Amino acid sequence: MVSSILRGGSIIDGLGGPRYRADVLLRDGRIAAIMSPGSVAEGRDIDISGLAVAPGFIDMHAHSDLAVLADPAHVAKAAQGVTLEVVGQDGLGYSPVTEEVMAVTREQIAGWNGTPDLDYAWRSVGQYLHEVDKGAAVNVAVLVPHGTVRMIVMGTQSRGATEDELEQIRDIVAQGLRDGAMGMSAGLTYTPGMYASDEELIHALTAVREIGGYYCPHHRNYGSEVVEGYQACFEIARKAQVPLHLAHCHVNFPQNKGRAAEVLAALDRAIAEGTDVTLDAYPYLAGATYLAALLPSWAHEGGREAMAALLNDPQSRVRLLHEIEVLGSDGHHGVPMDWETIVISSTQDPLNGSAVGKTVTELATELGSPAGEVFLNLLLADDFGAGCLVQVGNEENVQAVMRHEAHTVGSDGILAGERPHPRGWGTFPRFLGHYVRELGVLSLEEAVLHATSRPARRLGLHDRGVVAEGNWADLVVFDPDRIASRASYDAPKINPDGIHYVFVNGEATIENGIRTTAVPGRAIRRA
Repeated sequence: MVSSILRGGSIIDGLGGPRYRADVLLRDGRIAAIMSPGSVAEGRDIDISGLAVAPGFIDMHAHSDLAVLADPAHVAKAAQGVTLEVVGQDGLGYSPVTEEVMAVTREQIAGWNGTPDLDYAWRSVGQYLHEVDKGAAVNVAVLVPHGTVRMIVMGTQSRGATEDELEQIRDIVAQGLRDGAMGMSAGLTYTPGMYASDEELIHALTAVREIGGYYCPHHRNYGSEVVEGYQACFEIARKAQVPLHLAHCHVNFPQNKGRAAEVLAALDRAIAEGTDVTLDAYPYLAGATYLAALLPSWAHEGGREAMAALLNDPQSRVRLLHEIEVLGSDGHHGVPMDWETIVISSTQDPLNGSAVGKTVTELATELGSPAGEVFLNLLLADDFGAGCLVQVGNEENVQAVMRHEAHTVGSDGILAGERPHPRGWGTFPRFLGHYVRELGVLSLEEAVLHATSRPARRLGLHDRGVVAEGNWADLVVFDPDRIASRASYDAPKINPDGIHYVFVNGEATIENGIRTTAVPGRAIRRA
């Protein structure tokens, strides 16, 4: 590997201190030296005058599990300055799996990850990470997804685990951790994780306590019981005696406007009482998921065939819509549905493509049918593969969470579909451009810390996340005055402005704003 020297830039080291001018020598994948400007050194000079050099951005919540294998360019993340993604999120993932569970999972979360042409031959966490080691655009870490593990042991049954099943779940989680996973994720509004008791989660987390890592829940309620939902996470982590990382920590829905302070106060109490807590959030108001996730939990039991039979039964449809529209489905966090907030972002059947970009309300008007009926019909027509945006965010809550000292950045980026959420292409540039430069929510140095060294510490990485001699050369070179997202809800797949170079393990993946052919990314295993 040819040595490179970044000359003329200002270093933002990732620790929150003031930036300073220096040249940076990259050699053999690492930061070999940080030198006074103009120092003599051997290597290829790269003029970055007027630009900032920061640690590469760490995406703490990614849905690129398949994209990093199927798409060597992976421009959506590479162009943002991302050098490490954490996958296996929300309790659903592609390792560990059996052949049967792989097939079910590929169907269930096609709205997150699509169905790219891969051999899908891996089964364990170790085998998945071996696939990453063949070369990727970014480094990749993985969590053991509790829901997928539960599916291996129990299928999608909506019941508590027996003592024997609890041990099996725990043992599979433990093996994933030994294979290098960073911790365990949970998806407690998704099948089958939604059927697990807190006691089941605590038992599974004994593996995390004994082997290492952290607990990362998509918890049970972000809506009608938002504070209680977060408090339940703190209690589980306290009882299990494990570090906690809150996935996509948002305080959504109109009734929760201004309530971030309550959530953050509960978080501060948990920290004061001894629980190690961090969180991630994305700098947008809308969420995104697969459309079927909005159904109540009882509707998911038995898999797609059972769900289809349910949705084709007139009496069951009445019950479903009453729960969704009047009572508030647990799939929609206990909040009665406003169909105007649900935007179709993708379909797996091209025949349903005309729905993309429209709210369920707009589709209902076009079709002359009740919105709830349109929703159920689209689920059936698309074989439960459609994705959606959920427009329920609160700006003041987003900014309050962003300021907290536990905050890290997670895109929750879904890259599949015709019109996915722009966060997949714009999270980090929007964070630094809109919220930092334009709104002044944080200083640039503070914001870089949130996106680099803090998540690196959560992951237990002591040689990444900071611009320091000897560390791996995961770096982003950007213009602080120009960095900005160009991705929008109408046109989400657009690369950002202001990012000139990105280095992963010392090799340029972005050069003069253009994606190179390099695939230097590797699996990052828990130490």
